[in-house]
Amino acid sequence: MSISIPNKAGLTDKELVALYETMWTIRFFDEKVDQLFARGLIHGTTHLAVGQEASAAGSGAVLRQTDWITATHRGHGQTIAKGTNVKGMMAELFGRTNGTNKGKGGSMHIAELETGNLGANGIVGGGYPIATGAALTAKMKGQDRVALCYAGDGSTNEGSFHESINLGAIWQLPVVYFIENNQYGMSGSIKKMARVDKLSDRAIAYGIEGVTIDGNNLIEVIDATYEAVEKARSGGGPTMIEALTYRWKGHSKSDAKKYRTKEEEEMWRKQRDPIKLAKERFIEAGILTEEQAEVIRVKAKEAIEEAVAFAEAGEMPEASALYEDVYAK
Repeated sequence: MSISIPNKAGLTDKELVALYETMWTIRFFDEKVDQLFARGLIHGTTHLAVGQEASAAGSGAVLRQTDWITATHRGHGQTIAKGTNVKGMMAELFGRTNGTNKGKGGSMHIAELETGNLGANGIVGGGYPIATGAALTAKMKGQDRVALCYAGDGSTNEGSFHESINLGAIWQLPVVYFIENNQYGMSGSIKKMARVDKLSDRAIAYGIEGVTIDGNNLIEVIDATYEAVEKARSGGGPTMIEALTYRWKGHSKSDAKKYRTKEEEEMWRKQRDPIKLAKERFIEAGILTEEQAEVIRVKAKEAIEEAVAFAEAGEMPEASALYEDVYAK
């Protein structure tokens, strides 16, 4: 077992390089979705997380399959990092019966209980009570499980945020609240929406630990999430993690991004690209070469093309399918 880059989760060189591939898979998935939506092959809407790959890959890497997540409306990367197959995900976006949810959920509602994904949510802040409830289930049943709730910076002004975290705190539940602060809640800067320098400072009001990290630094994400997950698993209660990151695309497909400058976007793309930063660190540590990095990039790209072919080969649901999967068995 070789560990060239120290990390609190004890991930090996091989496991870290696998996360490099995960990040490329997440990026290519969202970039392809962007293209397919523009061609009219995917309907509804999409919320892309290009530029936020490290926060999803790093946090997902320290979770067990039996642990739960609740994903956001910008949750493709979170879902991929938790282990959902990209073929089923792509088919879901195409509305095909071979999709993860038989084509009935689409981009904002992908769920897969087999991998612990309790579902993405189109409602801002909708995942907080679900993750907190799942953590309560784990505690009441004595299960060795942790719930990780992904959320965006804008959701921290929702009532569900405050109510859920208060319950998680007073009951010492095994839950981690992972805030991806990509600087903008839809079309407004978070700096204009919250009068705190760090969103993690809001944890103080509930008597839990809050930490702010560089969400584009893969190792920093791994370390912070591992500590929070293990603390929750051992009965130490919730932690709020604020991962500072940046979405390269607009809030959704209808967003012209007029609220931010081209210079700001360029800075994040050139200087804070999480995949580029990971690659440079891995090469410096001697666990990856330029040639190997390119092979991984191409492999990830091909996997997404295969996912598109799988989705296009899927069948469209019959109208009668509307009456199926409505009620739990």
